[in-house]
Amino acid sequence: MTTEKIYVKPKTIGEAARIASEHADDFCYVAGGTDVLVNKFQGNKECSCLIDITGIAELKEVSVIGRYLKIGALIRLDELKKHQIIAGEYPSLIAAAQEVASPMLRKTATIGGNILCENRCSFYNQSEWWREAVGYCLKCDGDVCIATGGKKACFSKFVSDTAPVLICAGAKLELYNTDGISSVVDLETIYTGDGIKPRNLPVTAILKSVILPIGNECRIVFKKLRPREAVDFTSLTTAVSLNKDGKIKIVIGGVDPKPVIIEGVIDGKIEDYIKKALSRSRVVDNDYYSRKYRREMMHLFLEQSFEELLK
Repeated sequence: MTTEKIYVKPKTIGEAARIASEHADDFCYVAGGTDVLVNKFQGNKECSCLIDITGIAELKEVSVIGRYLKIGALIRLDELKKHQIIAGEYPSLIAAAQEVASPMLRKTATIGGNILCENRCSFYNQSEWWREAVGYCLKCDGDVCIATGGKKACFSKFVSDTAPVLICAGAKLELYNTDGISSVVDLETIYTGDGIKPRNLPVTAILKSVILPIGNECRIVFKKLRPREAVDFTSLTTAVSLNKDGKIKIVIGGVDPKPVIIEGVIDGKIEDYIKKALSRSRVVDNDYYSRKYRREMMHLFLEQSFEELLK
C-alpha cells in the first residue's frame, strides 16, 4: 500500500506546529532543503509529510532587542553579510557562513538549517544501493559501526560550520513548541553526542531565531578543512574565541558526533588546552581525510588561531 504524500506550506508558525503534531511520526520541516531533501533522495530520511516553513514571515527577521541580536532561523547564509550589525558584531559568523557549501547553495541554505544539519559519515551518506552493498551501519538499522567495527556507538560527525562560531559567541536558540510557548536554550545543549540521534530537541519544535549578545567584545577565529573550497562538508572546523576578560573557548566540529568544547583563561597554558581538545575529540576514519591527518590539522589550526588572537 502506497503512503499518501503530503506537502503543505503554512503561513504562521502556529499552523506549522499544529500540522507537525498531526503527523508527528512521519514529517519533516523543510526550508532551504539543502540537507533534508538530499537525505530524503538518498533514502537516509523517510517522511511522507513535508512542511515547508518558508512562508512564515516572522522567521525571516533580524532585530535588536536591548543588548541582544535576534537572527531569524530562515535568514539565508548568503544574506548574513548584508546585515551591518551582524557584520560589525560577528564577522567570524559571516566568514563561517561563506565557507558553507557553494555560492549557489548559500543563497538557499538557512542559518537554522545549518545549525540543525544532520550528522554525516562517509559510510552512511551514500546512495541506498551503496549502503546495502557495503553493509548497513548502526545509523541505518545495521548492527555495527563500519568506521570502527564497534556495535555500541555511532560516530557520525557533527558538521555545522556556523554552530562552532555561535557557541563561542554564547548563542542561545529560541524554540517554538507545539503548546504555543517559546523557550530559550543554550545552543551547545541541543547536541547529544549520539551519532544516531544527534539532537535532543522535541520532534515538532520549530527553531525561531538565534540570539546573540551585543557588545561583548569577543574576538573569534574560524578555520575549516575540506577537500574542495566549495560544496564539501567539513572534515574539520575550529572556532576559538577570546573575550575582554581573558576567557577563551575552543569549539571543534567535524571530529566527533557533537561539538567538542574547551573553556579556560589565557594563562600561558595554551598547549595544554590544545592537548585537551585533541584528547576529547573522538576522531574516527569516516571522512575523506585520515584520522591522523585531521588530528594533525586540528593541532595546527588551534595554534594558528591563538597566534591570531594574541597578536
